[in-house]
Amino acid sequence: MAGFKAILYEIDRGVAHISLNRPEVLNAYNMQMRDDFSEALGAVQEDSEVGALLISGQGRAFCAGADLTEFGTAPSQVIARQVRWERDVWGQLYGLNKPVVAALHGYCIGSGLEIALLCDLCVAAESTWFAMPEVQLGMIPAAGGTQTLPRHNRVSQALEVLLTGRRFDAAEALRLRLVTRVVSDDELMDTAWGICRQLADLAPELVTAAKTALRGASDLKLGEGLALETRQAVLSMDR
Repeated sequence: MAGFKAILYEIDRGVAHISLNRPEVLNAYNMQMRDDFSEALGAVQEDSEVGALLISGQGRAFCAGADLTEFGTAPSQVIARQVRWERDVWGQLYGLNKPVVAALHGYCIGSGLEIALLCDLCVAAESTWFAMPEVQLGMIPAAGGTQTLPRHNRVSQALEVLLTGRRFDAAEALRLRLVTRVVSDDELMDTAWGICRQLADLAPELVTAAKTALRGASDLKLGEGLALETRQAVLSMDR
């Protein structure tokens, strides 16, 4: 798709690839990136030829967080954040019925980490650094961080990451269950592409059923989750 200013978008053998493309500012997330990202996610959802999505970043970082320079162009930080998030990009990403893999490198900070936590699988290069510094900057995360962090690890661990804003490496991100795999920097993209190609070959109805059942389980009692799984299994066979 042509016309994107803040991302790159391609499709290769059933895998869509969105790469954040503001390398001069470590792919800081701004309104242009929001609009481009939203449009690309819509295209992925509607394209029956796409079986999986890979999200990565150009240059030296996956994403170093929100572009705070935009705050200076709005009457207040509250309005600036409201404008930035008025498109439900995060709902689009989380609700995508296709497997989503994030390939993380360099810096995965703030909004970058929130994007990663909304993906299904995260592969991180060994040299990646993580943080969620919003509270230290006088705000709280606005792209799902308060909800996704405790779903990956314990509430106390999530609070510690949120309240301190400290930086931690890929090995600790793996221990905290924020990423699913850590590989050498040289292996990152090959590994991520390989996973995506494997996932793209799966029957789409089974992927949809599995994602629906697994995500519902985190908010349900075991009995309700088992019932949800049964419904999804029946639906997947009927599709």
